[in-house]
Amino acid sequence: MDGGSTDATAAAAARFPRVRMLASPRGRARQMNAGAHAARGDVLLFLHADTRLPDGALAAVEAAVSDPGVVAGRFDIRFDNSRPMFRMIAWFMNQRSRWSGISTGDQAIFVCREIFEAMGGYPEIPLMEDVELCRRLKPRGQLAPLRLAVTTSARKWERDGAVRTILLMWALRFLYMVGVPPNRLHRWYDRREP
Repeated sequence: MDGGSTDATAAAAARFPRVRMLASPRGRARQMNAGAHAARGDVLLFLHADTRLPDGALAAVEAAVSDPGVVAGRFDIRFDNSRPMFRMIAWFMNQRSRWSGISTGDQAIFVCREIFEAMGGYPEIPLMEDVELCRRLKPRGQLAPLRLAVTTSARKWERDGAVRTILLMWALRFLYMVGVPPNRLHRWYDRREP
């Protein structure tokens, strides 16, 4: 899915004959909803461009959703940087997600199509769309926390610093939980992006 990028996204996608390049308006929620609309499967898996699925991922998703109580799920996460700091951050992210039932997009969230469509898809908010989706999924059934790990880029964490990124993410989540509108959070978040 491309939201009007000016980089080589289209050329990169064209190298893979089984990949279908779609265009949509900017915004992660809009892009994921457009991709879900174009998809044909009974289960939707949302994978960030800088995240890789492990071997056996699709079989693990199939096994998870074969339980009639499961409506969605996510993978554990690991970073492509093996330094101890990043292993510790991943461990805490996985524990927080397992405990709270709230996942981030980096964890390759998957959802049964029927449930996703009944909910109206991702809420079209500029930030926290993954948190809000999980919050809305929880009353509908179980979210399966798979221990199989996706590998995601540590680029942002390396660029901005691990402690600073952790504080930013927790501040954004806290402010969202106490009712700060996502548009306002997004403006703050965007100012911090180079």
